[in-house]
Amino acid sequence: MSDSKTVPTMGAPDASDAVYDARTLGAPKMTVFGIQHMFAMFGATILVPTLTGLSVSTTLLFAGLGTLLFHFLAKGKVPAFLGSSFAFIAGYAAIAPNGEAHLLPYACLGVACAGLLYLVVSALFKAFGPQRIMRFFPPVVTGPIVICIGLILASSAIANCETNWPIALVAIIIIVISNIWGRGMIRIIPILLGVVGSYLAAAIGGIVDFTPVVEAPWIGLPVLWDNTVFALFGPNFDAGLAITAIITIMPLAFATIIEHIGDMSAISSTCNRNFIAEPGLHRTLLGDGLATIVASLFGAPANTTYGENTGVLALTRVFDPRVVRIAAGFAILLSFCPKFAAVISCMPACVIGGVSLVLYGMISAVGIRNLVENHVDFMLSRNVLITALILVLSLGIAYSAAGAVTFEVGGVTVALSGLAVGSVVGIVLNIILPGKADFDAWDGGLAAEAEADDVPLPLEAEVTNLPIREQRRG
Repeated sequence: MSDSKTVPTMGAPDASDAVYDARTLGAPKMTVFGIQHMFAMFGATILVPTLTGLSVSTTLLFAGLGTLLFHFLAKGKVPAFLGSSFAFIAGYAAIAPNGEAHLLPYACLGVACAGLLYLVVSALFKAFGPQRIMRFFPPVVTGPIVICIGLILASSAIANCETNWPIALVAIIIIVISNIWGRGMIRIIPILLGVVGSYLAAAIGGIVDFTPVVEAPWIGLPVLWDNTVFALFGPNFDAGLAITAIITIMPLAFATIIEHIGDMSAISSTCNRNFIAEPGLHRTLLGDGLATIVASLFGAPANTTYGENTGVLALTRVFDPRVVRIAAGFAILLSFCPKFAAVISCMPACVIGGVSLVLYGMISAVGIRNLVENHVDFMLSRNVLITALILVLSLGIAYSAAGAVTFEVGGVTVALSGLAVGSVVGIVLNIILPGKADFDAWDGGLAAEAEADDVPLPLEAEVTNLPIREQRRG
């Protein structure tokens, strides 16, 4: 850890009206606050399995279990909810572009291995301090990678919108109005409102078949063996595809690790507590990484700490982690309802397209914002070259005829996605090219990042909850 032991109070919220022990409010109010946190994470969490083809029920189960695991490892001190990560969507798309059931476990294997990087970085943070480690992954590397994630996914959003543009536009309009003119919780859950509003419009328009909902039982198990990584290891195991998935998806973890650190800074600032020092980044990264590994092994998306719930903390001023654990409990209960999962699976492609059109564009915008807010100097040739090669390799390979760089190693065919190639090249160039990387924000510790006006928000917060900064300032 860094030498810093306190979070600067400039821009931090006044603690006079904050509630750090929700038990003083009584059980009914605690339950209401927990439900509020569940709704905040709900839209984005269920959207990831809808986009990738993973199970909604499994996703909700391991979002809840992952949150509880995170709280256990973070000593029960950090009021964070772990939901589905958007950053790995491009990885799933590279391995199972159409959500093929037999390919998704290979993608999940790659994500589980990416989770192992969290554990490695957590140990390095504990041993050497984050400012030394993160110099290898400055904004000039992570910013372009995030830009490419959104741009690579853009074509699938357009394809879904083309099935019914009027319904897709309903989703887009609702999200925009909620983000710009909404108040209170409306500004916290724009994605959920966009999904519900456009889904209702599609149902009224008669383009939704609810037969699977009628046929689905009310209670059932949320995990199927065939959807897990464990089911891969048999006579039909494809070693080449497994290696491809691991090499393709693992580099994405470097961007999500930085997002995690930004989220911890945001929560610290919101709650007026230094969670970076206590329980420490090494513990929160460990919790996030283990939650991702466990979720992926059982066929759920990667987990990440959610910025939407940081917005709820700022709005309600109830900072007790117990209310977040209540939300996790509700998510677990809901995962055992196949009828609810059927409602989500019946969602038309045009609804998914309208929501994802905004999300994918915002992912790229977050990458640009990362470059701008960290003052990456493009007068330096090294920065221009690193950014240029990441962009061209990632996008060029992704949209090439082959769609990947393919080669054989020991008789095993390995195919690297453009994003994997671009990420590795960017990281290596940043290390070997002369000149100083633009990552001064890490110099001297992470406490300065926790100032409310300057804190970097995670990907989920940026793409689904733009007004969080304004709420903290208010």
